[in-house]
Amino acid sequence: MPRAPPTSVLDSQLVVSVPAVSNHYSCCSSADCDCVWTDWIDVSYPNSSDRNSGDYETFENIQKKNSSWVCAKAENISCRATKFPDIPIANLGQKVECDVNTGLVCNNSDQVIGGIIPMPVCLNYEISVCCVPNIPECFPNENITTPPPSSTPVPTTAVTPTPS
Repeated sequence: MPRAPPTSVLDSQLVVSVPAVSNHYSCCSSADCDCVWTDWIDVSYPNSSDRNSGDYETFENIQKKNSSWVCAKAENISCRATKFPDIPIANLGQKVECDVNTGLVCNNSDQVIGGIIPMPVCLNYEISVCCVPNIPECFPNENITTPPPSSTPVPTTAVTPTPS
């Protein structure tokens, strides 16, 4: 059963445009292409002794750690600190980017002492991504053009009677 993560969800909007006349085959109902939430993903851990380190739960890093992971299109993302799963990341006092296009990025060098979490390094974060199923029906190719009907004349044959 799909579930929606409880915190830090960025909303997105789906816009569908349907042409009045279409030569394209379409079989996919909207329910078939609804995004599905992943489990919580944590592939990176911040190194507290390295100011140039951080926590990088990016789609690129997830793919590197798990080559079978496929998210054809991320429609939404939820990010949380592993030690504080019920506190929105905006309330943790850390500079963290949680983006539906790239994933989560937290740089140790961006953190300052103070706030609710007085640490000069990133917390460990995890993400959950709402991915559209990777099936062709969910990704119609909008650049397909259908040529107009042919106007090539049809050859005709004349029958000439032979004299007898």
